[in-house]
Amino acid sequence: MTHELKHIVQEFEEKKKLGRKSVLATVVALDGSSYRRPGVRMLIFDNGDMVGAVSGGCVEKEVLRQAESVFATADGKVMVYDGRYRLGCEGILYILLEEFNPDAAFLDQFWDTIKTRQSFSISSYFEKEPGENPDYGTLFHFQNDTNPINNSEVSDSKGLLQFEQEMHPCFQLVIIGAEHDAVQLCKYATATGWEVTVVANPREEKSERDFPGIQQLISVEPEFYQPTLDNQTAVVVMTHSYVKDLQFLMALREQKGIYIGLLGPLRRREKLFDELMERCPDVSEEFLESVHGPAGIDIGAETPQEIAVSVVSEILTVVRGKEPTLLKHKMGRIHT
Repeated sequence: MTHELKHIVQEFEEKKKLGRKSVLATVVALDGSSYRRPGVRMLIFDNGDMVGAVSGGCVEKEVLRQAESVFATADGKVMVYDGRYRLGCEGILYILLEEFNPDAAFLDQFWDTIKTRQSFSISSYFEKEPGENPDYGTLFHFQNDTNPINNSEVSDSKGLLQFEQEMHPCFQLVIIGAEHDAVQLCKYATATGWEVTVVANPREEKSERDFPGIQQLISVEPEFYQPTLDNQTAVVVMTHSYVKDLQFLMALREQKGIYIGLLGPLRRREKLFDELMERCPDVSEEFLESVHGPAGIDIGAETPQEIAVSVVSEILTVVRGKEPTLLKHKMGRIHT
């Protein structure tokens, strides 16, 4: 959800330059089931524009209507949306609405936290009753400080319910390769909300314009590539060059990313592993076992777009610790 919050803050900064006021809506509690879970947010502007969503689209109009009083008074407010009679989700949403007007100190810490890939937490204080209360509010806890999202006094000592949320660095995907299928994988990954870095050969003369939505383009020869991965980073090696794939695997062999994928058939992967072990006898069995090759889930993918869906799907299953299955065969709740 960090990428959604990042987009909300970006839009706030742009709209504030135009003199727009904004209200933040946060799902802080849920009874039953819903399309989205607590912690999802959207931003409403005083001209009716909205960024983000707290449902599949059925609740947003009511959120917009309820936000009018917050624009007028600047007091926090809880709205209760009972979907049991209007939606197919059979849940009751408790949504905290509050003025969103963070100061410069908040914005500096937020963007520094995003840039340095640090975790942070968010605390929201509320009651599960509809109505306004000036004590309702939200605090962001960064590494060095705690900041409110507006000028109100927010405290955890007023006997209110508390919704706590841990926010991790934005998930990032490193695509090693810059052919047409890499462009498609970049497109689907950015649509998923991931920050995408593409590693390309300098002789390919690629630019960021070739990869819409890209976070970073690195032009480097394999022998000079020095990756730094964390547990929120996935890598897919897809240069379509046996030699370059081998060189990049050598560069990655001591890294601990949450997912490393290798495009290409099984026989090619085994040949690459054999040569990798010859050149780097110290390569660990753990690293070899961690490489997902061929990358992707078997969904019958044929086109570059379908292959991108297959690879993104496998990354999600690894990150979430899930085994792919048809939801119609799953008993019980979809979200666990």
